[in-house]
Amino acid sequence: QVQLVESGGELAQAGGSLRLSCTASGRAFSSYPMAWFRQAPEKERQRELVAAITSNSERTYYPDSVKGRFTISRDNAKNTGNLQMNFVKPEDTAVYYCAATSRGGGIWTRAEYYDYWGQGTQVTVSS
Repeated sequence: QVQLVESGGELAQAGGSLRLSCTASGRAFSSYPMAWFRQAPEKERQRELVAAITSNSERTYYPDSVKGRFTISRDNAKNTGNLQMNFVKPEDTAVYYCAATSRGGGIWTRAEYYDYWGQGTQVTVSS
């Protein structure tokens, strides 16, 4: 079993930066691919992938909406994952979730492939 807890969400000005953290419990986390998703207020039940990373950090994936602005990383020794958000925009406003999957190696882009989720952290970007 893996439990995930996000932190770092807050109010930011457009053009600024935020760093989200995900702290995991359970030894298995280091062998699980992980990702960050977000859910905007107007998009109920729709979680959008913003970044994914393999268990060994060899590969990452970003959709065009955040490519060049967001960076995902992880530290398996500390059981943590991070999302560095630069040049944030008002459209980045959402609840951000950390997720992990037991499916094994590779990049997984769909929310339904992830078994473990945190409770979410609110990011609000003002213009």
